[in-house]
Amino acid sequence: MKVLLAGATGAIGLPLLSALAASGHEVVAVIRDPAKRRLVTDRGATAVIADVLDRDALLRAVDGQAADVVMHQATALRKPSRKLGPDDPTIALRERGTAHLLDAARAVGARRFVTQSLITGYGYLDHGDRILTEDDEFGVHAGTVADLVTDSSLATERQVFAADGIEGIALRYGMFYGPNAFSDLFADAMRKRAPILPRGKTGTTSFIHVDDAAAAAVAAMEHGRGGEAYNIVDDQPMSWRDFITTVARVHGTPRPVVTPRWLIRLAVPYLGCLLIDTTLRISHAKATRNLGWAPVHASVTDGLTAR
Repeated sequence: MKVLLAGATGAIGLPLLSALAASGHEVVAVIRDPAKRRLVTDRGATAVIADVLDRDALLRAVDGQAADVVMHQATALRKPSRKLGPDDPTIALRERGTAHLLDAARAVGARRFVTQSLITGYGYLDHGDRILTEDDEFGVHAGTVADLVTDSSLATERQVFAADGIEGIALRYGMFYGPNAFSDLFADAMRKRAPILPRGKTGTTSFIHVDDAAAAAVAAMEHGRGGEAYNIVDDQPMSWRDFITTVARVHGTPRPVVTPRWLIRLAVPYLGCLLIDTTLRISHAKATRNLGWAPVHASVTDGLTAR
């Protein structure tokens, strides 16, 4: 298949380019920074230059192109804002960016659209020991600033599922780790002695290595059903305390600085919601059953030590 890929130079995008090429697919990559063209072409793709948030420029860039599938993996996770707001670039990419890419899909004749969603759409809440599946309610509010992220995941899913004449598929990813993902971000913070570990109990969540996330995207593109969402997580949920200390050990950084919970909530409200308030144990059984996909890395520990 011929794939129009947005987010090709991101944490998932780079391994996804390699995975698509290995599966025999042809890729046209939408990139914003011309200086990153070589990252794309070295992995066998063709680059077009456009900002996904600029609809007119995007449509000009893909004019004359043809594709079977559009894949939306565009985020701005490498430069997260200290305080989350409606103008956060990743939120904009999931809301306006999805709308623009759906217009691009129609322009290039694509009949299938795979979008990046997140398991945090199940709500930044303590779900306890219950294992959540795709049958659980999605788009649940916690009454905090983190609801903006929940709403953005819901927005991208609703748009692709409702798109006329397009088979929309959503991948509800766990927290990303691996090169250029959360594990690298936390390692960088610990090298700077940033106070990121809450005192006392932390939340627990499900994670996914970026290579496994990329493999799942290829599987969903090839085998997913339109109108369906799939949880893409590894086998073993992990507390944020264990995640942060494991990252420190594997990356050889200083130990994480333990910080009062109230201070994290005050300084970085969204991070407080994620690290302290949220417990998400997620099942990938549907993706394994229907897509023929399973994570190579069963846990964060396995994935980081294999790097």
